[in-house]
Amino acid sequence: MKINKVFCLFEQSGTFKKAFQRHNIWAQDYDIQNQFNETDHVIDIFDHINMAYYTADKTLFDLVTPDDLIMAFFPCIYFAEINQMYFSGTSVNFRELDNVTILSNVIERAAERQKYYDYLLKLCYIVESRKLRCIIENPYSINHYLYNNFPYKPSVIDFDRSLRGDYFRKPTQYFFINCQPTKLTTIDRKYKPKKIRSMTGHNGSGICNTERSMISPEYADNFINDYILGIRTNKTQKTLFDNL
Repeated sequence: MKINKVFCLFEQSGTFKKAFQRHNIWAQDYDIQNQFNETDHVIDIFDHINMAYYTADKTLFDLVTPDDLIMAFFPCIYFAEINQMYFSGTSVNFRELDNVTILSNVIERAAERQKYYDYLLKLCYIVESRKLRCIIENPYSINHYLYNNFPYKPSVIDFDRSLRGDYFRKPTQYFFINCQPTKLTTIDRKYKPKKIRSMTGHNGSGICNTERSMISPEYADNFINDYILGIRTNKTQKTLFDNL
């Protein structure tokens, strides 16, 4: 895939941005937060999605052309498998609550999930209507909301990200819209996979959530080489077709 510019949405770490830049591709981060001092444009992306969907001018999507790529690390908190415990009323947070309070919590969470799902669908509508290329990242599991309730099927499922040099195994699905992934396999066991239960704050602290969301530079490089640019390195695994 030849790319002019990359717009990394919902990324504030600069990890993928810098990986694209190492390939001499213009790339910038867009997010509402700037915790790592890497966000090039501190904006509310959801506001821009709504404005672009309702045909307003002067949104970030007006900057994107069909020769560019949107890399969207869309917030996953309301789509992840853990939500099943909320909607089934079996969450540990509900143990001391009465049924009326539990139902109130479930209703509120259902409304939040619908809100973010609407944002995601609007993003896809913008991309499709403008014929833009986009890759949407989210966790993968059989019970993940997007895996079962989304007009797109994942183009790539990375079942063990640690094999490509990431900190965690973290099964992840990627939806390629208006573009197709290349299919290479890089093995780069850079780190011993971390375990969530060994991390500070895994029972609820935001420290765990921030650390879990981090992506290693090695993984970003290998993902881009394997699935976006199709670049072989000395760590790319050979196949039977290499000698044909």
